[in-house]
Amino acid sequence: MEYRIEKDTIGEIKVQKDKYWGAQTQRSKQNFKIGTEKIPMEVIKAFTHLKKAAAIANHELGKLSDAKKSAISVACDEILEGKFNEHFPLVVWQTGSGTQSNMNVNEVVARRANEILAEQGSEEKVHPNDDVNMSQSSNDTFPTAMHVAAYEEVQNLLLPALQQLKGTLKEKENAYMNIIKIGRTHLQDATPLTLGQEISGWRAMLDRSEVMLKESIEHLLSLAIGGTAVGTGINADPSFGDKVAKQLEKQTGYAFISSDNKFHALTSHDEIVYVHGALKGLAADLMKIANDVRWLASGPRSGIGEITIPANEPGSSIMPGKVNPTQSEALTMVVTQVFGNDAAIGFAASQGNFELNVFKPVIIYNFLQSVRLLADGMVSFDENCVQGLEPNLDVIEENMNRSLMLVTALNPYIGYEKAAEIAKLAFNEGTTLKQAAIKTGYLTEEQYEEWIDPKKMVNLPE
Repeated sequence: MEYRIEKDTIGEIKVQKDKYWGAQTQRSKQNFKIGTEKIPMEVIKAFTHLKKAAAIANHELGKLSDAKKSAISVACDEILEGKFNEHFPLVVWQTGSGTQSNMNVNEVVARRANEILAEQGSEEKVHPNDDVNMSQSSNDTFPTAMHVAAYEEVQNLLLPALQQLKGTLKEKENAYMNIIKIGRTHLQDATPLTLGQEISGWRAMLDRSEVMLKESIEHLLSLAIGGTAVGTGINADPSFGDKVAKQLEKQTGYAFISSDNKFHALTSHDEIVYVHGALKGLAADLMKIANDVRWLASGPRSGIGEITIPANEPGSSIMPGKVNPTQSEALTMVVTQVFGNDAAIGFAASQGNFELNVFKPVIIYNFLQSVRLLADGMVSFDENCVQGLEPNLDVIEENMNRSLMLVTALNPYIGYEKAAEIAKLAFNEGTTLKQAAIKTGYLTEEQYEEWIDPKKMVNLPE
């Protein structure tokens, strides 16, 4: 393997000749051999957008030459196309400010920009610190990249997945609105509702989660860029942050702005905590939906069995013919991971000591993992389970007719205590509600048929 010698303020270090990173990336690679979790490419992509925007802003301010600005921009475009993914090797477990990842991007951009300049016959050289990182610090670029990556992933990955699942639930809601079934509270029989009404509750959860997510992510549009080391903006033009934010808006289509208080932006990550709270709310709803589905599909002969779901794979290595609610199981495992991520993010965000929070990499890693898992989980659950969800009409009718809670409809006619007496009598003697009601003498058969009508109990619009 061939190496070249790179230098930084610590001294010389060997780097593989075919790698575009430099000395600081190599030192981080050697000093932090911790785990396998890498800085997500979504963060690298956000950083790359930022470096291009910074180059353009510095050029506008007269600080960067035409040739350097152009070379940096082209290098960034190539990175955004995915041509250099292998050159971003650093793990999450590094400096808490993300300095090494900032320098990793600076070094790769600078090396590729210098190749471009050489190909053009230019004698200019791009320096990773002086040019690519001009007017910036890791302390404001990393939180900026966090916000850009988080906003883009929620918009481009999570919300479409949520809308897809919500659309399927709406279809099922409409299709099954008139199928009357028994309701359940406390895992016990309750009064009737329709399967469509039950599903509408699931769909409304996703409606509400979508609203909360869209509201919360607006806070991510405020960026730390321009704050540099501690929030004062040292070594940056006062207009630099605003210019970069405008360039980021041009590149991404999202209305980013430079934060009006950089001291807050460097040391606090409450916006990320807030958005992840909305993710946690969505996760909690998905846990409920997935559990309802597997309860309602339980059986096929010794469970509730009121719905059927697709049989996607064999469910047991020993029990022939067994099929399990695997999509519900996968989705609920996703939820437990998101809950864990929320705890990690909350604790990490509480550690903003003085002018800087130094838990940034773990915060954004867990945030983006939650987004990816929830998005993938919802798509998988939708395509492999919910789309194939069907009612088991025979079981639904049987369970409803056997339920003692239909007696609730008698309350307005004979009162709660007499109705309860009928239910207890039917339960103790193993008879139907109708038989028990007539036996008590509290009502006639004709009255029972008139008053106990499940269609009148579900409150459907006329």
